[in-house]
Parts: sequence; structure tokens; C-alpha cells
Amino acid sequence: MLNNYTFIYLHGFASSPRSNKAIYLRDRFAEINVKLNVVDLNQDDFFNLTLSRQIHQIESEIQNKSTPIILIGSSFGGLTSTFLAERNRNIKAIVLLAPAFNFLSHLRKSLGEEKLQKWRERGNYWIYHYGEKGYSLLSYNFIIDLMKYQDEKLRRPLPTLIFHGLNDGTIPIQASREFAVKRSWVELIELDSDHTLGNVMPTIWEEINQFFQ
Repeated sequence: MLNNYTFIYLHGFASSPRSNKAIYLRDRFAEINVKLNVVDLNQDDFFNLTLSRQIHQIESEIQNKSTPIILIGSSFGGLTSTFLAERNRNIKAIVLLAPAFNFLSHLRKSLGEEKLQKWRERGNYWIYHYGEKGYSLLSYNFIIDLMKYQDEKLRRPLPTLIFHGLNDGTIPIQASREFAVKRSWVELIELDSDHTLGNVMPTIWEEINQFFQ
């Protein structure tokens, strides 16, 4: 049954297809003879990354697919998955790992107004890129683009499973709680973990399997 769907994994912000979550889930899907397509959202051009670019990248991949699509998104990839599902009816379900709802608000708090101002004035900012294990420049257009997106407009009812760590210091679990409480079609599973969810991936895989049954 699962082979009747196309599964696509979207990694997080400043991450890569080589992330621990991506590799773990790709291998678990392979064990049940299902391909998990793990895309590279960096496109060898992290400087010009935006939410819009990620959305358009995935849309170009799925527009000619004859099979229904299921997205699995981590953090910023989870936010991207949700906006993709809002406007693409061939996406039939989404699984979100610590999704970055209210991302701009969290980014502002973590950076502070002084650093944001410097980013605005300079036009770029050094971001630690976990996939590259070093710092990379990111254009201020990333922030300008984010301002166009409001999570409140995400209203399409489709099967949605969210995993979020109780001790997430990057995207507080309250962001997922507020998203889920207003949307009856969303199931939120709270886990004793942090933003990486590294210690609970077997539990997540078990729940994903049940979700698709």
C-alpha cells in the first residue's frame, strides 16, 4: 500500500540530506521496501535560500508525479511541508518533526534586535550550517521572504502528525501546541526530547508506521 505513494523528506534549516533524522528514516523506509526521497534544499546556494525557494523546488519535483505525495519535514522543512500541503492537493498527508511554526519570531528572539539590525544593514549574516559544519553567509532576503508567510492561513484539513520535544530550546513546543489546538485534523505527539529528537527516533518510526496503517 505504501508503495502507492511518493514519500519526500525535507530537512531543516542549515541542515542537509545527511542529517541523522534523514538517514535514520531513509533506512527504516528501505527496510519495508519503500523509497524515501531525501531532497537537498540548499541547492549548492545557501546564500539565496528562502522559504519560497524551498516551496518552488518541491513543487517542481511533484507537479508531474502521478502518485499521491506524503511529505515528512523536519523543523524549517516541516514549516515548508505545511505551506506546500496548503496549496498542492496531490499532497495527501504530512508528518512534521519539531516544525518551525512562528519561525521568524523565534529567529528574532534568538538573534536579538541588534544582530538583526546588522543583518539588515549589511545584507547578509553568518549562520552556522550544521550540514557543512561551518559558517555560511545567508542573504537578508531570507527574512524579507519569511514576512510574506502567516501560519494562521494554514487551514487545509489533511492528515497531519506532529512530533515535538518537550525540551526543545530552538522551537518551543508551545508553537506546535498552538497550531494543533486550532486544527482538529492535527495529531500532536509530545516526546521527552530536544529539537534534534535524536533519542526518540525509534518511537517516531513506530508512530509513523501506525499513522500510515
